[in-house]
Amino acid sequence: MPDDALDDFTARDVTVGASTRRVYSAGSGPAVIVIAEMPGISPKVADFARKVAGRGLTAVMPSLFGVDGRDPRPDSLGRVGSARNMVGTIVRACISREFTVLATGKASPVADWLRGLAAQEHERCGGPGVGAVGMCFTGGFALAMATDDRLLAPVLSQPSLPFGIIESRNHSIDISDAELARVRARCGAGLQVMGLRFEGDRLSPRTRFDFLREQLGDAFLAVELPDSTANPDAMLPQPHSVLTEDLIDEPGQPTYDAREKVLDFFVEKLVANT
Repeated sequence: MPDDALDDFTARDVTVGASTRRVYSAGSGPAVIVIAEMPGISPKVADFARKVAGRGLTAVMPSLFGVDGRDPRPDSLGRVGSARNMVGTIVRACISREFTVLATGKASPVADWLRGLAAQEHERCGGPGVGAVGMCFTGGFALAMATDDRLLAPVLSQPSLPFGIIESRNHSIDISDAELARVRARCGAGLQVMGLRFEGDRLSPRTRFDFLREQLGDAFLAVELPDSTANPDAMLPQPHSVLTEDLIDEPGQPTYDAREKVLDFFVEKLVANT
């Protein structure tokens, strides 16, 4: 795919606290915060945001890392360039104070900024509340954002933090105990949390979803897909990115159906009752 100019999105700078970031928006209606996976807002992340906007919602993409609109695939950058782009972005994020990569029982500081963005977008876009989807590196951010009552539809797509250097880290997710207790209480009052992963994904392991089931009970709506359902032409050899790189965008395909479940979830929680 060529790089995406993102020219059908409205770009603006948004300040929360002391931090200002570029944010891209499209559509109208209640807001859904689309938090890009590594290495940033790729053409396929932008395409997912366009699907959100097409459902009567406002897709809001904050730029947290990487080059906005860049196609990270080897057929665009070459294999060496693609690897350098991915590794460089991950390394910069790992040394940034905004992201907690290895520690358990702790959310990334950028989650506070995202909660502030969600509050601003709720006021700007209206509706009963806000949705959010995090992917891979940012998957758990959507859960941390759900400590705020305005977040009504959190989606965790292949949540990958903390990185599983040892097995015990896999039976956890990047959120503090106090934040998790708050989300658990909200789930007891009716909040639902959706999660997606491929069954063989070692970056987003089964034990992480087991942990979420233990903590959230029936409020955790898990979608786990066989690896064989992933796009065989995806960028990585191991199926990972359910909503983007590994999606087969054809009706009847399991990944297509999974994406539609996510979009239906947003509509149900944010549009259907307005």
